[in-house]
Amino acid sequence: MTILEAGDYLPGQIADALGATSLFGGEEWFMVDTPSDNADLAEEVKNNLGAMAESPNTFIILEGALLAPAKKSYQKHAATLEEFTAEKTERFNTFAMADALASKDRRQLWVLLQEAKLNGLAAEEIIGMLWWQLKAMRLAEQTKSASEAGMKDFPYNKAKRSLSKFQPGEVAELSYSLQTLYHDGHAGVRDIDLALEAWVLGGK
Repeated sequence: MTILEAGDYLPGQIADALGATSLFGGEEWFMVDTPSDNADLAEEVKNNLGAMAESPNTFIILEGALLAPAKKSYQKHAATLEEFTAEKTERFNTFAMADALASKDRRQLWVLLQEAKLNGLAAEEIIGMLWWQLKAMRLAEQTKSASEAGMKDFPYNKAKRSLSKFQPGEVAELSYSLQTLYHDGHAGVRDIDLALEAWVLGGK
């Protein structure tokens, strides 16, 4: 899978991905991470939604809250459109899972995963929360200030401090394995709930 992030975007990347071919044959997978964070990337995605739908390759777009016109465009061309919202509940704090991940406390993360399931959270929503925590940590790892990362001071500094618990490249590896888990789960390769529990315990 190739990840196209807003911060690393180069003009024409989407167009190049449309006809990209794998060295091993078969389709290529591309994840476009929050195109709205980069005006040029957002425009290229918007102009190529139809082409992405017709491409032999698979495109997955992660996005924040969308206004009605943008959502309508995605609905018109997407094979699948999933929306996740954080449920407000006094029984369970989803951010506690992100904190446990940042603290590299697998035992606590596993306990919280069980609580999340008991509170009705879907695996996809949990994966989304963990993904955004890892994304914040990757940004903190690659930048020198909150402004450079495009983050608020508090979450940036928190993510920066958490990096001391991880080896170089470990956060990127966790991000990749979590993305693979998500796609395998939706493709029916693995049971997404069992795979998520295994990932929490072993990060694979």
